[in-house]
Amino acid sequence: MSHLEEIKEKWRRFIAYLNEKKIIQAADKTYTFTWNLFLIIVVLFLLGGCLAAGAGAGFLASLVKNEPVRAYSTMKDDIYNYEETSTMYFDKDQLIGKLRADLDRQEVPLKEISPYVKDAVISTEDQYFYEHDGIVPKAILRATLQEVTGSDNRSGGSTLTQQLIKNQILTNEVSFDRKAKEILLALRLEHLFTKEQILEAYLNIVPFGRNSSGRNVAGIQAAAQGVFGVDADKLNLPQAAFLAGMPQNPFVYSPFTQQGAVKKDITYGTNRMKTVLNRMLTNGAITPEQYDKALKYNVRKHFVTKKESSYEKYPYLSIEVERRSADILARLAAKKDGKNFDKLKQNTKDEYRQNAFVQLRQKGLKIHTTINKKIYEEMEKTAKNKYLFGSTHLVRVKNAKGKWIYEKQPQEVGSILIENKTGSIISFVGGRDYNREQLNHATQALRQNGSTMKPLLAYAPAIEEGKVQPGYIIPDTPLTIGNYAPNNYDNRFHGLLSARTALAKSYNIPALRSFMRANRSDAFNRLEKMGFTTITDTDRSATSVAIGGLTHGVTVEENTNAFATFANQGKFVDAYLIEKIEDKHGKVLYKHKSKPVPVYSPQTSYLILDMMRDVLKPGGTAASIPGRLNFYADWAGKTGTTSSAKDSWFVATNPNVTLGVWHGYDKPEALPTGQQHISQTLWAAFANDAYKYAPSLMAPKHRFSMPSGIVRKEICGISGKLPSDLCRSAGLVTTDLFNVKYAPDSTDNSLDTGLYVIANGKKYKASESTPKEFTQKGVLIDDALFDGVDLKKVTGEENSDHLLPKTNLPENGKNPDTVSGLSSKGGKLSWSASGESDVVGYRVYYSATGNGPFKKIGSLTSDKTSLSAPSGVLYVTAVDVSGKESAPSEKIKSGKEKADPKKPDKPGTDDKKTEDPTAGKKPKNPPPQNDDKKKPKKPAN
Repeated sequence: MSHLEEIKEKWRRFIAYLNEKKIIQAADKTYTFTWNLFLIIVVLFLLGGCLAAGAGAGFLASLVKNEPVRAYSTMKDDIYNYEETSTMYFDKDQLIGKLRADLDRQEVPLKEISPYVKDAVISTEDQYFYEHDGIVPKAILRATLQEVTGSDNRSGGSTLTQQLIKNQILTNEVSFDRKAKEILLALRLEHLFTKEQILEAYLNIVPFGRNSSGRNVAGIQAAAQGVFGVDADKLNLPQAAFLAGMPQNPFVYSPFTQQGAVKKDITYGTNRMKTVLNRMLTNGAITPEQYDKALKYNVRKHFVTKKESSYEKYPYLSIEVERRSADILARLAAKKDGKNFDKLKQNTKDEYRQNAFVQLRQKGLKIHTTINKKIYEEMEKTAKNKYLFGSTHLVRVKNAKGKWIYEKQPQEVGSILIENKTGSIISFVGGRDYNREQLNHATQALRQNGSTMKPLLAYAPAIEEGKVQPGYIIPDTPLTIGNYAPNNYDNRFHGLLSARTALAKSYNIPALRSFMRANRSDAFNRLEKMGFTTITDTDRSATSVAIGGLTHGVTVEENTNAFATFANQGKFVDAYLIEKIEDKHGKVLYKHKSKPVPVYSPQTSYLILDMMRDVLKPGGTAASIPGRLNFYADWAGKTGTTSSAKDSWFVATNPNVTLGVWHGYDKPEALPTGQQHISQTLWAAFANDAYKYAPSLMAPKHRFSMPSGIVRKEICGISGKLPSDLCRSAGLVTTDLFNVKYAPDSTDNSLDTGLYVIANGKKYKASESTPKEFTQKGVLIDDALFDGVDLKKVTGEENSDHLLPKTNLPENGKNPDTVSGLSSKGGKLSWSASGESDVVGYRVYYSATGNGPFKKIGSLTSDKTSLSAPSGVLYVTAVDVSGKESAPSEKIKSGKEKADPKKPDKPGTDDKKTEDPTAGKKPKNPPPQNDDKKKPKKPAN
């Protein structure tokens, strides 16, 4: 028997044994039972799964039962409704920067994002992004089990789609309810939007920590600019990997501190970058060569250096743009709601403004301004030049602990440059240091405007009504208005002045008299039409407002803007800074439109301009300005200094622009002597700054155009009326401009001829008893007009010698005192002037030997106290206005005595014939004669 047959035999015997013992039958039954049990378990499991799935589905349905089925448009608005910082621009679309916001975000389309960024984000955050339909079930199951079991290892289960839903539609609440909604909306989003749209939205909303300015940033464009200083499409592989790793924990992986400094240890960020690169390699997004090269990249070396934000670089401008933009948006919203913003209650206005600020910080608006970048930066530079300013001032203030301390207060400045025709603000200076004082001194600070108010309120209304014209005479004499007794800055009165001269010299009294001639209510109404917003009821009843004594004051912008009215032929054009506002897609939400408001006639405006031209001419209060400028223009302006010199102003306009400057201390204090005209220095410096970059704007070749209805007429300079023959003969005729409706039509009657005397250096009308030898002929003026007048200022040096008031010199009722102080030297006799007020002259008497009779040899007016004397003996007497003569003075010898009294040595002669032993004989050296045709010396006034 073979071996094989032997094995078969053994197996047969074994089976026979099993059958004999019934083992096989038992095994068969066991198998059948086990298989059936397995089948039952499988069926039960499937049934349980179905029941669980049904229950789960029911539970899920219950969680989202109140969630509406969102339309495409609704989801689009939600997804793309992410917070984006608004952007500001200079004129000509030159970038200023971003407005202040808690978060810096800039939207960018997917095509302008580096492919490395897309690959890095997908490899790191959602490996199956292009394969799933919004969710990955196994990832959700894994995350759910981790949540239920409380596992410390949380891998997360959100796709990019789910993260987008969570950030833009749902809250960050951790709950099954929110998660269920997230799943449902993610599926819906994938159904309505393309993968590219979803990825683009995600890359624009995801946070990236801080930028080099320490600000929070979101969106890949803001991150690329804020971390590496490049646009999103210029990011290289290692830069993209570094940024793509940050969203998992933005502030841990961010390389910058809150102050904008680079962290000493950036290991967390670089390690995360390596993780991202590794996943990109694993997913086949990059090659091993790219991976190795990226690992060697020095990220720290390529971080952008700290950048000044627009708020840091242009604080005054940024805040002003934000403030004005918010006001515009608030008004637009109120108008949309059918409400008049100006008539709303303050709390409602505040609510509209608050909503407007939210728009500015979140809606990515584009705000275009009128500001010229180069001029603005140049003027800012000038304002920081400490050598243009005067000394600091110590002020007493309370510190944080409530203790009184002394603090240095530097001199401040506010300035604004406005284009007349449009009202656009070309540039402004808000102050010297925003960090020291967060107040815009050009647009917000209220200060009294001093004499710059005179053209606006004192003269323009009176000229418009025909009560004053440039050539009209307005007395500068003492004035009392109730308890108010104003004075001029030099504490003097100047008598008869034309309105033109009074404005050029900035005298207060004529300005007040001019204001009082006009209709007060109408004058203030016109002032408000020119943009003044702070006029109170107290101001309307106070005369001092005409010279700048406002209750609250006025801003530099308002004051300067008002002056531009005259350059616009009497039409006020409100100044503006915001040209237009667009949404982030370029749709125009607001566009400025200028609306001229008629205030004054073209004739009044031109006359005011012509008067203000004289302010910058020799003799005017701003005569130094033209010499400080690097160019010529037809400027008309006005200086202003408030009481105690606490504020200094200069505002001037030319046919194109108006420039205004205020200078002083924040806490009003008197400017030191010699520093009260720094405003003019600053004004000229700012004008030169603007001319440097806009010469045609600052220096127009044309002058102000004279409108029809203006005439130039001859007038008598002493009264402003048509000249009489006497006025002409006195040389007092001058010319000036008039509104033809108010040109003078009556002849001057204020002048007359007569005799006058001189006493104590002043001229008085001679009385009937006054000896004719002491009188002179001249032109007399009405006493009321002459009171306190300095005629040189009206008529010129030469003509003023022949003008005098019709005022008699009062006498003291006694004979004059004896003349003293006689002396004789070199043939000249002199004496001391009489101290009495009514002495009008002196008589000189002569005798050859002193023994014979004394004869009068000279009569001199009181302003002369010497004459050439012949040899002999002389004495002097004083004569008063009524002819009373003093006793003879002491006798004094002059020259060498002659023995023969009938032949005196060089006798003198009188202007009248006298008995003289030398009569009929011509002396060799006759004494000087006092001819009343000879012009006397000019007295001191």
